[in-house]
Amino acid sequence: MSTSLRDSDDARRVQLLARALDSAIRIPGTSISFGLDSIVGLVPVAGDLASALMSGYIVLTSARIGVPPSVVTRMILNLGVDTLVGSVPLFGDLFDVGFRANLRNAALLDRHLADPGSAKRSSRLAVSAAVGGVILLAAGGVALAIFAVRGLNWLARL
Repeated sequence: MSTSLRDSDDARRVQLLARALDSAIRIPGTSISFGLDSIVGLVPVAGDLASALMSGYIVLTSARIGVPPSVVTRMILNLGVDTLVGSVPLFGDLFDVGFRANLRNAALLDRHLADPGSAKRSSRLAVSAAVGGVILLAAGGVALAIFAVRGLNWLARL
């Protein structure tokens, strides 16, 4: 991609929105910052939905610019983790302060625009790791269910 695309209005809007959502407000005397994502997320359900929609703009804009599917998938994973964990009352809002999915996604877009091959390779690795993690979690869930059923059968025999 050309440098002009990296400096495009779309790329600038993504960077601006990511900062507004994740790090617009700094707590004086600390290095801690947070953004609208953490504030809006305090409103149960509606706040998390609104936050996810605003964050979705970054992913959609990146896809429209031409970010490859593996990078878009990684962005969606970041957004999914942020939305899922962020929906847990109080803990999720604290998590939002540290995880910063929007800044991560803006950095992925910037890395893709600077060096498309590098962003694609690292995203494929992250997506593969995420898929592997989901498979391990599913296998663990099945093993736990089997263990629970066997335990109940053993208790029933007593």
